[in-house]
Amino acid sequence: MNIHPTAIVSENAALHESVTVGAFSVIEAGVKIARGTTVATHVRISGPTLIGKNNSIDSFAALGGAPQDFGYKGEPTKLIIGNENIIREYVSIHRGTIKGGEQTVIGNNCMIMAYVHIGHDCIIGNHVIIVNAANLSGHTEVAERATIGGLTGTHQFTRIGRYAFIGGSSAVGKDVPPYAMVTGERGQMRISGLNKVGLRRNGVTRETIAKIDAAYRILFHSPDLLHNEALDKTDKELGGCKEVDDLVAFIRSSKRGVVKRTKRS
Repeated sequence: MNIHPTAIVSENAALHESVTVGAFSVIEAGVKIARGTTVATHVRISGPTLIGKNNSIDSFAALGGAPQDFGYKGEPTKLIIGNENIIREYVSIHRGTIKGGEQTVIGNNCMIMAYVHIGHDCIIGNHVIIVNAANLSGHTEVAERATIGGLTGTHQFTRIGRYAFIGGSSAVGKDVPPYAMVTGERGQMRISGLNKVGLRRNGVTRETIAKIDAAYRILFHSPDLLHNEALDKTDKELGGCKEVDDLVAFIRSSKRGVVKRTKRS
């Protein structure tokens, strides 16, 4: 095990022999780190925290700290981090709370850039990109391959759908539908288009993109239809396409409401 002599690793932590720990890092009791993960200098990892394979954790990251929640009373909740993630400088990720499911979860192959904060009970899917200084409030859910722009903040319990793209300096107060490109300040966030570039880059076919586009036109560009009427029409005309079915299910299950289209003058 390549542990710098100035690092402090608890005897009650479990590190694979291939793990590297840099100078002045502190790894506390209850931390488990799988093979191939690199911990840079001046990192603090508190437990219980489970970290998977081949992660890169950069300097001054603080992982597994207690949740910022007055209801937290020291319970042994968890932070779970998957495989192949890049976690850059000064990132902070807190453990879960009892009332919120007891764990914060980061998936696989994510890039979490410098100064990002991920609060308690957040669930982050695979291949998510979170750009510098974004802040995710507790209980935020981010689905696979979503991108969150720098300096963006989320309200508690908001959901961000798969392949969604959020522009920088946005304030997310409602759920962001899958495949949408959105931007805006709190209360003014609007859908500006479909994330066609992200869909194409990830191998989604032109036929499927066309169906998603058609669904968006019904859902967000049909002022003559009520909310449930638009959902029913989308289901009837385009149902059977997994991506469209996921979009309709996401909107139907929303408790906060979803971001809407850009208003036309």
